[in-house]
Amino acid sequence: MLPDESAAKARQLVDQMIAALGGPAYLGVRDVTCEGRISFFGHAGDLTGYEIFHDYWKSPDKNRSEHGKKGIIVDIYNGSHGWTLDKGGVTELSEDQIQDFQEQTKRNLNQLLRFRLKEEGLVFRYGGNDVVDLRQVDWVEIADRDRRTFRIAVDRSTHFPVRSVVSMRNAETREIDDVLNYYSDYHSESGIQTPFQVTRERNDRKLFQAFFTGCKYNTNLSDDLFSRASLENRYSTSGKKNKRDKQ
Repeated sequence: MLPDESAAKARQLVDQMIAALGGPAYLGVRDVTCEGRISFFGHAGDLTGYEIFHDYWKSPDKNRSEHGKKGIIVDIYNGSHGWTLDKGGVTELSEDQIQDFQEQTKRNLNQLLRFRLKEEGLVFRYGGNDVVDLRQVDWVEIADRDRRTFRIAVDRSTHFPVRSVVSMRNAETREIDDVLNYYSDYHSESGIQTPFQVTRERNDRKLFQAFFTGCKYNTNLSDDLFSRASLENRYSTSGKKNKRDKQ
């Protein structure tokens, strides 16, 4: 295809994908609450363990993740700030951790589709058809001005994304990093199609596999949930109680 034809085809597929995911309901999401189980993998691809999790997102850049049956480990990211709660109390997250979160947010498919499609400098391309996980798909490529390239495999029958690949040059190694996400087991939650199984790989190494049991949208999450004060308050109650229980 000529560049203009390729871009038009890619934009058409993106529009179809957004419509299939819920259209205005999908685009109107401002906060998300999800829960489920997540499995982690070591460098050799071996399963290292799994945890129960609760995850809270509030656009554009607030996240709170609680791990363990009682949420004994909690990480909060709020813009350029971040904190963690564990058995030892509340501590600041490192600058590298915060920068990594900010980069992950920019690579997030939902963030791209909901908030970034009108950014200046985006380049759209049609990447052709293929078979992915026994499904007929069309590939869409979107490159941003920071030289991230998103490749999205769109199911031809459902128009759901079944795989995404984000490629970007590593600032330290100067090599290309590929982050792959696999999406499956879609459920309609509040009119929004939600993948209940997500697997992530980086440079052919499996990082985690998440199995969701439910998600809720637009529940008006309070900003206080994403504050250091919320962690300190939690530690002052549950942390001290745990210490008394051990005595």
